[in-house]
Amino acid sequence: MDMSVFDLFKIGIGPSSSHTVGPMVAARRFLVECAPLDDVVAVEAALYGSLALTGVGHATDKAVILGLMGETPQDVVPTQVDAMLAAAEAAGQLALLGKHMVPFKAASGLVFHKSESLPEHPNGLRFTLKRADGSSFSKVFYSVGGGFIRAEGEGQELGAEAARAERAARIPYPFDTMEQLLAHGAASGLTIPQMLRANECVKLSSEQLDAGIDRIWRVMHDCIAHGLETPGQLPGGLKVKRRAADLWRMANDVKASASRANDLPHDAMHQVSLYAMAVNEENAAGGRVVTAPTNGAAGIIPAVLRYYAEDCKPSDPVTGVRNFMLTSAAIGMLCKRNASISGAEIGCQGEVGVACAMAAAGLVAALGGSNQQIENAAEIGIEHHLGMTCDPIGGLVQIPCIERNGMGAVKAITAASLALRGDGTHFVSLDEVIETMRQTGADMQDKYKETSLGGLAIHVITVNHAAC
Repeated sequence: MDMSVFDLFKIGIGPSSSHTVGPMVAARRFLVECAPLDDVVAVEAALYGSLALTGVGHATDKAVILGLMGETPQDVVPTQVDAMLAAAEAAGQLALLGKHMVPFKAASGLVFHKSESLPEHPNGLRFTLKRADGSSFSKVFYSVGGGFIRAEGEGQELGAEAARAERAARIPYPFDTMEQLLAHGAASGLTIPQMLRANECVKLSSEQLDAGIDRIWRVMHDCIAHGLETPGQLPGGLKVKRRAADLWRMANDVKASASRANDLPHDAMHQVSLYAMAVNEENAAGGRVVTAPTNGAAGIIPAVLRYYAEDCKPSDPVTGVRNFMLTSAAIGMLCKRNASISGAEIGCQGEVGVACAMAAAGLVAALGGSNQQIENAAEIGIEHHLGMTCDPIGGLVQIPCIERNGMGAVKAITAASLALRGDGTHFVSLDEVIETMRQTGADMQDKYKETSLGGLAIHVITVNHAAC
């Protein structure tokens, strides 16, 4: 498996890993690869398929411009984005990679091909630059989910599979399936997080690995905290009210009151759903989030992690969080390798479904479950999201995305609970359910795959228009 925990968990900006983070990275990479830029006189970005259809609602237009300016998802300051873009638009020019000025207006420099897709993935971008001598150069990139990008033909060139196999051979526990990972565990006596740690430590020291994981968790935790204290309305035109802060205040008011008559037995689960919604409200507002494994599903893992750290009362929460993250990453790697984590490719089952599986497996690992119980929890998490469509209303990562994260977090805890109360034996394997997810996504009509051309995206708008 040629992936790292830090490939699955990337610090970035909302509202979408595939439509915001990926395009920003692709735009910057295009210019870096085209250097020097001193004689460039124009640049254009063309968006295709899902990127064109839901790009404005997912801030793809903003992300591409920011990438051309040299910004990166992990370093751009969310609160400064609108001012930066407004200044560039008013000036009618961009500083490519922050240095070389060229004329640029969004209306002409960004082209949306809503009825056309490029062959390798629904999320395609073609960048073109023109030089002073009249020559031009174009290159196609694909944003394949979770902030991952690839250039046209990349990974398909002669020898690519052999190179991947060679890289995998360097790690002590290579795996492309859960069956292989379980076999390594049986032979070595190690747990899944222990094997993932050994693989990561081929490139990093244990201290570097822990520092990186701890940083990811701090960003996740801070994102929850900020979302739980920020009221208001989300951008985009739907006038969606942020609910997590008000609901969190109400929950705490009940706890603080002398009478607890309004307390419900499932209040702990209510809090978990609010953690997840808080993250995805931050994401919808363009705030700082961590892909887990995508932005659209970014709330599930942080919510279950906080539940583990605060409600499960672990004796060693630091180690538990690290084991949680390593185990979650293993599940995400398998889903990306053998199916997809792109809503534009296989629907929301590949985002919320995968995040649920990752969180369920991580929680089982953190609570000391066996490798077989970890696998069982992940399988349950995906199985009960099979067929979930990606049909965001208005092309915005708001409805139904925010609530789906709250529900996904609760499902993850339920899946972990079921797995921990069993011995790890079950009928459907994780490998089988991942393949089922892949096939289901392939059979799913495109209108249900992040195009806003079907499902809730058109039904609700049609109803609203009829009511007007």
